[in-house]
Amino acid sequence: MAITIKMQKISDIPTPNYAHKGDSGVDLYAAEEHTLGPMERKLIPTGLKMEIPHGYEGQVRPKSGLALNHGISHANAVGTIDSSYRGEIKVPLINLSDKPYKVEKGKKIGQIIFAKIEEVLFKETEELSNTTRNEDGFGSTGL
Repeated sequence: MAITIKMQKISDIPTPNYAHKGDSGVDLYAAEEHTLGPMERKLIPTGLKMEIPHGYEGQVRPKSGLALNHGISHANAVGTIDSSYRGEIKVPLINLSDKPYKVEKGKKIGQIIFAKIEEVLFKETEELSNTTRNEDGFGSTGL
């Protein structure tokens, strides 16, 4: 099942598309150049605005090849684009390497995945049910 995403291109960058049948995300491209110094963060525009339908979100994720080969990731790991947002999508890149990295216009800087979101109703209570885990957290299952 496909959803329709209205999109405005405000820069001459490639149109997002699926590289392979069955891919989860479509690539996002840099709309401007910038050289990221080691440990530098910079918000890079994609030249795209989108109208995501109510009940969905866009999840902006890093590219594994950029992370592995160049130490480039996203400063917020996974970014959320809400259905009510109409501004330009921008990606907060971070250079985790010890070498400068040149972000080139028209090159891939991330990917976006569209996910169904359920709205929740919170019900305050005095107790929660017991489980085999209960409050055991970080490292509770061993290494």
